[in-house]
Amino acid sequence: MQSMYYIGLDVHKRTISYCVKDGSGKIHAEGMIPATRFDLDRWMKTLPQPWTAAMEATVFTGWIYDHLLPHAAALKVAHPLMLRAIAAAKKKNDRIDANKICDCLRCDFLPECYMASTAIRERRRTLRYRNLLVRQMVQMKNKISGLLMEAGVSYNKQRLHKACYFRELLATNPDIDEGLCALLRVCRETVVRLQKTESAVVRSLERDALLVERVERLMSIPAVGPITALTWALEIGDVQRFSSIKKAISYCGLCGAEKSSGPTVQRTPLSKQRNKHLQTTLIEAAKMAPRNSPDLAMLYDREKQKGNANRATLAVARKLVAYLVAVDRRQKEFLVVEKENCAAA
Repeated sequence: MQSMYYIGLDVHKRTISYCVKDGSGKIHAEGMIPATRFDLDRWMKTLPQPWTAAMEATVFTGWIYDHLLPHAAALKVAHPLMLRAIAAAKKKNDRIDANKICDCLRCDFLPECYMASTAIRERRRTLRYRNLLVRQMVQMKNKISGLLMEAGVSYNKQRLHKACYFRELLATNPDIDEGLCALLRVCRETVVRLQKTESAVVRSLERDALLVERVERLMSIPAVGPITALTWALEIGDVQRFSSIKKAISYCGLCGAEKSSGPTVQRTPLSKQRNKHLQTTLIEAAKMAPRNSPDLAMLYDREKQKGNANRATLAVARKLVAYLVAVDRRQKEFLVVEKENCAAA
């Protein structure tokens, strides 16, 4: 049998440090190469066969992973936080990091993290770009309000961003001079352009052949709209990677970290180790959910009596995660238990 060679990669924007070892831990090669596809191809021709590699999850990991995957016997991505805890040392540089990643891989001690397929990651990038557009849109709307307040202009806050009211305000309000009017028009045009781009991005994802069936199933859940469904599908990837609903809730950042020592147990606020895109979307959906689902409204009222509105919102968000996981696993549309029992009877 051919012996396997293990490669640790320390990935950066411009360079990649590597360390190649055999099963006994003997170093066969180490060094640094530029982080380009051409240099990776030339470097792979010099590697002993067969080989498996590991790298830390970074912003630059995706394209490197896709480029190396067809040539490797196996390719793994390490969880940055867990890897940092394992490989902590007094002396640290790129060569040492590559060596430690290689040892973790060789000893089967690598804290591997989930790597979504290329198709999912490409669509996820598009959805996150939509989030950027929404943030910029909100900033421009706030800028319009700020400009009006600076000039002491009275306006209707609820109707300010309606097209007819905005035109009427600029045309009839004597407190708005020419310079301010020009700035307001530029801001309004930017908002409209961002809205059109954001709508086009969402429509393209909703009609995507890879997502359309899954998104339609998820939208059968009360209070789950297209943005929540798309965010869940693209940020979660394969729902089977979660062995329980509790792990999915933890991934979404809807529970606190636990610190216990002896008889003392402390629950901290919501953990920062989470998928922030999912957390934000699910909490926003949970705020609207009681209006669309009687069951979720009852849950909200019950939890609010025990604590406050924030506690109730988190309880609704966790229930939404349970619904989303169930629909995704069964690959069937959402069905209320009582209705299902009646049908069976």
